[in-house]
Amino acid sequence: MKFSELAKFLKCLEETPSRNQMISVLAQMFELASPQEAQEIAYLSQGRIAPFFAPLEFGMADKMVIKAISHAFGKSEAEITILFKSKGDLGVVAENLAQLVQGKEKGKTVHEVFEYLEKITRNSGTGSVEQKTNLLAEILKDLNPLSARYLVRIPLGRLRLGFSDMTVLDSLSWLLTGSKAARGEIEKAYNVRPDLGFIAKTLKDKGMKGLSGVEPAVGVPILMARAERLSSAAEIIKKIGRCAVEPKIDGFRLAVHKNGREVQIFTRNMENVTFMYPDLVRGVLKQVSGTKVILEGEAVAYNPQTGEYLPFQETVQRKRKYEIEKKAIEIPLRLFCFDILYLNGKNFIPQTYAKRRQELAKVVKEGNALSLTDEKIVEKAEDLEAIFQDSISRGLEGVMAKRLDGVYQAGARGWNWIKYKRSYQGKLEDMVDAVVMGYDYGQGKRTGFGIGAFLIGVYDTKTDTFKTIAKIGTGLTDEEWRILKKRSEEKKVEQKPARYEVNKLALCDVWVRPEMVVVIRADEISRSPVHTAGRTQTKPGFALRFPRLVDWRDDKSPEDATTVKEIEEMYKLQFRKKR
Repeated sequence: MKFSELAKFLKCLEETPSRNQMISVLAQMFELASPQEAQEIAYLSQGRIAPFFAPLEFGMADKMVIKAISHAFGKSEAEITILFKSKGDLGVVAENLAQLVQGKEKGKTVHEVFEYLEKITRNSGTGSVEQKTNLLAEILKDLNPLSARYLVRIPLGRLRLGFSDMTVLDSLSWLLTGSKAARGEIEKAYNVRPDLGFIAKTLKDKGMKGLSGVEPAVGVPILMARAERLSSAAEIIKKIGRCAVEPKIDGFRLAVHKNGREVQIFTRNMENVTFMYPDLVRGVLKQVSGTKVILEGEAVAYNPQTGEYLPFQETVQRKRKYEIEKKAIEIPLRLFCFDILYLNGKNFIPQTYAKRRQELAKVVKEGNALSLTDEKIVEKAEDLEAIFQDSISRGLEGVMAKRLDGVYQAGARGWNWIKYKRSYQGKLEDMVDAVVMGYDYGQGKRTGFGIGAFLIGVYDTKTDTFKTIAKIGTGLTDEEWRILKKRSEEKKVEQKPARYEVNKLALCDVWVRPEMVVVIRADEISRSPVHTAGRTQTKPGFALRFPRLVDWRDDKSPEDATTVKEIEEMYKLQFRKKR
C-alpha cells in the first residue's frame, strides 16, 4: 500500500463524526493492507511505530519538526514558526508548503515510511537531533501534500483521529465477518496480548484461528483483571460462597515481568516504569524464583523507621523521573504480590485462583521488597466481616474477596473478584474516576482563568463511548482551575469527539480529547435528564450531586475510568441504604 493511500484514509477518519463510520473506514483500510502493512498501519494510526508499552519514542518536539520542514521545503525556520502560529498545526503547515514546491511524487510505500520513522526512534546520543531532523526532512520531500500533513503529526503525537483500540478491534471483526460478531473473541486475545499491530497482522495472516492459541508473553503487559463491588459480607458469601479474602491495600497496582536477569515493571495502563523502582527490581531478582515469570501486586510505601505503611498521597511520590535512588531510600516500597499469570512456559490465566495462589507462594520468597498478601479462606459472612473490620481498623480501604475456582479475567470485570470497601457502607463516599470531556469559558473572576466549569463522563464498555455524568463549576481552588485549564489546553479539539455521547443541555464551549482522568467525590448519585450515563428510553441518566475534584489519576487510562455499569451498581447500593 502506498502511504498516499493511507493518508486518504486518515483524512477520512479525521473528518468522520460517527464511531460506526470510523469502524467501516478502518475495515476498508485493513482490507487493502498486507499482514505486515496491517501491523505497521495499526501502530502508525496511534502515532507510534510500536505498541504503547514498548519504550520507543520519537523524541521530537515542535522545534525539531520545524527544522525538518525547513530542510525539506527550503523555507527558513522563522517563516515556518510564523505559519505555525497562524495555523496551529505543523501538519497543515507542511501540507501547504508541499503544495508550493511539489514535484513528482516518488510514491513511497507504507513500509518505506515506517522504516524511516523507526530509524528516527532508534537515534539517540550525540548528533541524534540532527540525524532525526534529516531523516524526517528526507522522507517529507518524497510525499504528496496530504501525506506530509499526517507524516508530520505522527512524531509529534498529534494525529487526533479520535478512535480507541476497541474501535480498531470492532473494525477487524467487521473486516472478517461484516459485523461486530467476532469482537468478543478478538478482544479476549487482545486482553492477553494488548498489541494492536500483533492482533491486526495475525488476523490478516491466519484469520480467527490465529488468535485462538494466544498466550502471555514476558515483556508484553496483560490487561489487568478488575473487581465487582458489593456492600456487605453476607452479599459476598451469597454470591460466591467459600472464598479467599485479602486486604485491599491503598497503593498502585503493578505487573512484574521477569525474564532471566531482566525485569520489567508495568502500570495498569501498560506504562513501562521499570526505571522508577530500582528497589523493586532488586527485590524481584533476589526474591522471585523461576526464569520467565509474570506476577501482579500492589505497591505501597512504608516508613523504614517504624515499618508503618503510608497513605496513597505519599506512595505516589515514588512515581518520578529524577532523584529516583534518593527517593527509594527515603520512601521505600513493598510490593504485595497477589497473583501469578505465567511461569516458565505455563499459562496460569485459565487456572483457578486457588492453583495460582499456591504457585505464587512457591515462587515468591518473603523479604523486604516483596511479600505475599495476607490471605484467609472463609465460608461464613461473620468471619468475612471480622476480617473487613480488622482491615478498616488498620487504615486499609477494605478487603478483596476472590472465588476459589475463578480464572483470571484479563481486561474484564467479573464476579471472580469482589471489592468490599468501607465507603460502600453509608452514603455515597466512594469516589468516581471520571474523564474530562470539555469545559466552558469562565465568567466573573474566572474570566482570567479562561475556564469556569468542566464536563466529566464515565466509560461505557458496551459501546466504547464516554457518557456525561456531571458538569463541575465549584469546589476548585484558583490553582486547581489554572492546572485544569493548562492541561485541557494541550488536548483541545475542534469538534466533539465521536466517542462522546452528550445531551444538548450539557454541551461545552471547548472539547478535549479523552485523556485526563480525575478523582471526583460527590454526595450522592441521582437521576437527571441532562446527562447520558445510564440513560435508557424509559429512564433519565445518572448525575453526581455536589461533585468536587479530589485528585488526578495519571496512572489510569480513560478506559480504566469508572464505568456506567459501576455507577448503576453504586446507585443501587446507595438506594438500598436509604431504604
